[in-house]
Amino acid sequence: MTHQETFTVIVPIKPDQVDDLRAVLETIQRNVRHNDLIPFARFPQVHFARFVILEAVIDPLRNTTIPASLAFSSCIDAPLKDYLQSLVKMAGSGLDQVFSHCQSYPPPPQRTVSSRLAYLRKHSVKSQAFYVNTIGRTVQQIRQEADLRDKIEHFLDQYQQDHNQTHNSADATAVRRAIQDFVRREPALSWALRPAPSPSLLWRIREKLHFLGSLVVILLLGLIFLPFAPIFVAILRWKEETDPHPQQNPNFRLSQFHRLHLAQDEDFFSQNQFSVVGFIKPGWFRYGTLRVILWLINFAARHVFNNGDLGTVPLLKLSGVDTIHFANWIVIDRGRRELFISNYDGSLEDYMNDFINKVAWGLNLAFSHGVDYPKTRWLVKGGARDEQIYKAVLRKYQIRTQVWYPAYPDLSAINISNNAQIRAGLFQPLDTAATQAWLSRL
Repeated sequence: MTHQETFTVIVPIKPDQVDDLRAVLETIQRNVRHNDLIPFARFPQVHFARFVILEAVIDPLRNTTIPASLAFSSCIDAPLKDYLQSLVKMAGSGLDQVFSHCQSYPPPPQRTVSSRLAYLRKHSVKSQAFYVNTIGRTVQQIRQEADLRDKIEHFLDQYQQDHNQTHNSADATAVRRAIQDFVRREPALSWALRPAPSPSLLWRIREKLHFLGSLVVILLLGLIFLPFAPIFVAILRWKEETDPHPQQNPNFRLSQFHRLHLAQDEDFFSQNQFSVVGFIKPGWFRYGTLRVILWLINFAARHVFNNGDLGTVPLLKLSGVDTIHFANWIVIDRGRRELFISNYDGSLEDYMNDFINKVAWGLNLAFSHGVDYPKTRWLVKGGARDEQIYKAVLRKYQIRTQVWYPAYPDLSAINISNNAQIRAGLFQPLDTAATQAWLSRL
């Protein structure tokens, strides 16, 4: 088993070629798995990938135009270098057709494997925060464990029919033993005889060192910051009180046409995509606070909320969200805007409700520094709790995802976790109660 990484490229589009690029991306999306340009299904380490056009906008603070740009983002199984090598080799001509509409892409005589790779690396941007539902669960493992469940369920149907049993009347221990025998006899399931592998020892050591080092930095900076906390709180409350309310902007709600335009890309699978970009509130205070918070979110996502949910804190009786597969926070345009991209389960309405009802405080921490965000109090109160305003603002700054590839579109995060638990408990010693609980997962 390996760990997961994210790779994002953002590059300006040539001013007169945005529409031409949009047409190329539409071609890819029509058959996103097996198209002739970038057939994402041929890259077994890709969980999710997307192309997003960031349209040209006017920066209201500087009264300058931010030109249109293309964002290409992937959530993958490490190592990153293997993915990039296979991408430029297997989809080189497709990359040419996409990125030739972007500035500084190598001209035809210079388009080689190495020049394409250099271009992608040169224009890559770092995520300020990256969330993975469960670190170490690869695309291969997810697909294998889904197949294991399907095969076991098919076997159980036949077993109960042969033994004239219902699922409830069967002896749990005998049924589990029959399932184990079935799996042992199936050559295609030989991998299930072993526990899921863990990330490498070297990676785990590096992560532990990173956790300890970051924790020391947090504690030291916290002690240094403590005397200045009253000043910070005073400035924060002044900012919160003086920030304009979104309703003061008569155009803060999208028209029905634009809402339908965004919704046409949603609800095709169990999973959905979400891309949003907005301006950061002006001033060093908001920008600096946002960067610190994103650094802390990244630390928490990397070392705490990395096993199936985001935001669950039993000690504080806080329930988190378990419907997100991957999420990225990226500060772009020299600190003027923030790009957020997410891969989640269910509809956008359910997604927003899940966050509002469970981790509204987290939404406020991460997004309240954006223009038009509902007013907060003490950074964590209010804000997203103003439900209708929050939803309207979110839709306003949502942007179309022109290309979106999910590797396992019919599996929710809960499905994936359940399948992993089936595999994990298949050959573990279990008492009668645990055996019955294990069978209930099928």
